[in-house]
Amino acid sequence: MGDYMMDEIIKSALTFFVIMGPFSSIPIFISVTKYMNPKQKVSAATQAIVTAGAVLFAFLFFGQFLLDVFMIDFASLSIAGGLVLTILGIELMLSLSISGKGESPPAITLLATPMLSGPGVIVTSMIFVQQYGYLITSISALISLAASWIILWLSGHISRAIGTSGTDIISRVTGLLLTAFAIELIISGIKAAFLLA
Repeated sequence: MGDYMMDEIIKSALTFFVIMGPFSSIPIFISVTKYMNPKQKVSAATQAIVTAGAVLFAFLFFGQFLLDVFMIDFASLSIAGGLVLTILGIELMLSLSISGKGESPPAITLLATPMLSGPGVIVTSMIFVQQYGYLITSISALISLAASWIILWLSGHISRAIGTSGTDIISRVTGLLLTAFAIELIISGIKAAFLLA
């Protein structure tokens, strides 16, 4: 595996992880699993990640088919995806709920989607397939899903260690990184649109 490929996998996996934002899901996961024993908590974390992964990989492999059906080009997808990710980034930074993702009652399936595999992850998976291909995107997705599972599994310990303010700080920093990545997507989409014109 070449250095370039490894760099792209790391970059993509970090991007997926930032967009999934498992740290912001910790309070919900703790609330959902507070009456469960350790074994049931592991099972709940696994269920959430498997469901999130199913949604992610469905769009990763069949997203291109949808783009072809609706005749959407890569430039349009990059701009639209950038706008969606900008909104999600602003939500994390300012603790807003523009997309309403936190309005539904807590449940494992709702934790999986839209919290972990929401619009941002779906759009990003389709963009990464266009940029890096299926192999790099799939490996990156698996790495970020595995990392998110570990965060959920250790959610109780993490919450006690860093407290509410610590989780809030992490969410705001990831929101800033996500917004920066979103702006980069919008800029690349605009450049691509001018080249196609």
